[in-house]
Amino acid sequence: MTIKLTVSSMVCDACANSVTKAIHTVDSDATVNIDLNTKMVTVEATASESALRAAIAKAGHTTES
Repeated sequence: MTIKLTVSSMVCDACANSVTKAIHTVDSDATVNIDLNTKMVTVEATASESALRAAIAKAGHTTES
């Protein structure tokens, strides 16, 4: 399933890498596309949205509803 999340605390490439790694801890086969300008993360994954949000939060980033 495709999940779109806004990660408001993501401001640089290091942040994007951190978010990508966090997503891969939940779903190692996930495809992650990040647009830093809009802070939008598009994920093609089998993991639930809540699991992805929790992993991103554990990495220290904030997702918007």
